[in-house]
Amino acid sequence: MNAKHKPRIATASLAGCFGCHMSILDLDERILKLAELVEFDCSPINDRKKLTGHCEIGLIEGGCCNEENVQVLEEFRKQCDVLIALGDCALNGGIPAMRNHVPVRECLEEAYLKAPGVWNPGGILPNDPEIPLLLNRVYPCQEVVKIDYFIPGCPPPADAIWDALVALLNGQPVKLAYERLKYD
Repeated sequence: MNAKHKPRIATASLAGCFGCHMSILDLDERILKLAELVEFDCSPINDRKKLTGHCEIGLIEGGCCNEENVQVLEEFRKQCDVLIALGDCALNGGIPAMRNHVPVRECLEEAYLKAPGVWNPGGILPNDPEIPLLLNRVYPCQEVVKIDYFIPGCPPPADAIWDALVALLNGQPVKLAYERLKYD
């Protein structure tokens, strides 16, 4: 018996709050239907950390604030036929991009030296080589790689994510109904 190939989907969270993945979980019982239709590659949903190969669809939440975010996004672009940016952080940098108007060193000093309640008697800023290098600004995904579809919202509604995935899995164009989108 010849098993039918299941499309592979991968998801990743970059610089964001994980709210977009919560919207994926908000598919509720539809996530079980999705699991019947696709195979999940790397995703916080199945706790796989790295892409293992080619995927038909990649879902990215968050923007790029450090070198690791850029590497993950570039790898997704190479491995995914279709790349979808989920949520406002992926589309425009979101809350993390508020630091774009302040030099990185000043942000670090405020967070690790000057903020109320900080106890750092050595006055040491994080400098472990295991910590990814911060970029000078937070970049929306489309400023780093080509993005095929955008699903806005903070977070985007589960229904909009579902509609996009069902359309793509059925070879249909992605058309998101206005009432499915959330701009608050």
